[in-house]
Amino acid sequence: MGAHWYESSIDRQLREATERGEFENLSGTGKPLAGYGGEYDEDWWVKDWLRREGATAGVVPPTLALRRAAEDLEIRVDRLHTEHEVREHVAELNAGIDKARRGHMDGPPVILPVFDVEAVVTGWRERRGRLRGNGPGGVPPGPFGSSGVSSR
Repeated sequence: MGAHWYESSIDRQLREATERGEFENLSGTGKPLAGYGGEYDEDWWVKDWLRREGATAGVVPPTLALRRAAEDLEIRVDRLHTEHEVREHVAELNAGIDKARRGHMDGPPVILPVFDVEAVVTGWRERRGRLRGNGPGGVPPGPFGSSGVSSR
C-alpha cells in the first residue's frame, strides 16, 4: 500500500487553476516584491492602500482624517462664529466617531472618545472671551447674558 496523500479544497483549487494555466503571464511575474530589501516602514500598508486606490499624497483614509479632526477640535471650533455652529461641528464629529467605532469607515481602526458638547462650548466661550478681553466668562454682557436666554 502506498502513502496516503490528503489534498485540501484550497490545495485542489490551486492545483486545478495551475493546470488550467491561470497563473501564467500575470503582471509582475519574475519581478521582485515591492519594497523588498528596503528599510521597514511602519506605514507601508497606508502608502500601499493609497497607491492601489490611486489616491494623491494629500488624501488619507477617513478614520485617520477623523483622528486629525479630533486632535484639532479646539482650533477648528475657535474659527466658528456662533455657539450653534460649534454644537453642530461637535455633533458631526461625534457621529463620525460613532461610525468609526462601529467599523463603518474605511481605514485603520481608531478608538476615540466622543466629545462632551457642553465642555467644548464652554471652552470655546472662554477662549473667545479672552480674545475679546471680556474675562473668563467668554460672553460679553448684553440683553441675553452668558446663558443665551433673555433675562427680560
